[in-house]
Amino acid sequence: MLGAEFMWGVSAPLGKVILAGGVTPLMLTDCRMVGAAALFWVLSLFTGRERVEGRDLLLMFFASLFGIVLNQGLFLFGLGLTSPVNASIITTSSPIITMVLAAVFLGEPVSRLKVGGVFLGALGALILIAGGGGSGDAEGSPLGDVLVVAAQLSFSCYLVLFKRLTSRYSPVTLMKWMFTYASVCVIPFSYNEWACAGLGDVGSDAWWGVAAFVVGPTFVSYLLLPVGQRFLRPTVTAMYNYVQPIVATLAAVWMGVGGFSVLKGVAVVLVFCGVGMVTRSKSREDMEREGRGDG
Repeated sequence: MLGAEFMWGVSAPLGKVILAGGVTPLMLTDCRMVGAAALFWVLSLFTGRERVEGRDLLLMFFASLFGIVLNQGLFLFGLGLTSPVNASIITTSSPIITMVLAAVFLGEPVSRLKVGGVFLGALGALILIAGGGGSGDAEGSPLGDVLVVAAQLSFSCYLVLFKRLTSRYSPVTLMKWMFTYASVCVIPFSYNEWACAGLGDVGSDAWWGVAAFVVGPTFVSYLLLPVGQRFLRPTVTAMYNYVQPIVATLAAVWMGVGGFSVLKGVAVVLVFCGVGMVTRSKSREDMEREGRGDG
């Protein structure tokens, strides 16, 4: 999960370079979906064929809908209406939403340790986001904010409702079908975008950026995500979302466009303390085992 979140963390500055080069957000989304699907299918040729039950193929479609299409689509349109700072702050709600859904659908206990960890992580992430927000940031939009919240809800549903599905198949098999479904869902809505786009005006640097975006923050990150889902509880998986502001801060420092203060150092410590607390909190299996007197 650290690897996946690191990739997603560097996607923001990389995405800005790509969009500034003439590639539209919808075109970039298409490239992500189709490019990742192609890479996963090629990789599957070297990992052996895995038989997928017909019922699970249907479940993978809905997993793709919640985990990729709605999550990325709603966030994209929401970001276009609201401010980047508003969107960043709203993304910190993901672990909270996931914790509630896991309690409702999976019976995961909501312990004081878990709640405290989520609070510390959110506090650290908010400190980093507030420290990086400029005064010239555009004003937020209620509709845009709602769309970004819906994107977080969609991804939380994916983490909770499809945890058993992700444990039944390899990451390659799971993602090759999910990105194939995502491509089928997205392409019909973007035909006019490609038909009207002036592809000749897009520079080579932007296309190289697109290739890097497809390989890193899409292919590699979604290859790692199911591994994290398999071994971690949904709330723990969602907690790693707080790593993204840390990566963005460190990237800004490395690029020379930001500084690192004592307050930001405290924020980083809060995030990792929060992740550690949620990871150490007891799962439903732990509670049941204690109730039986095992171990």
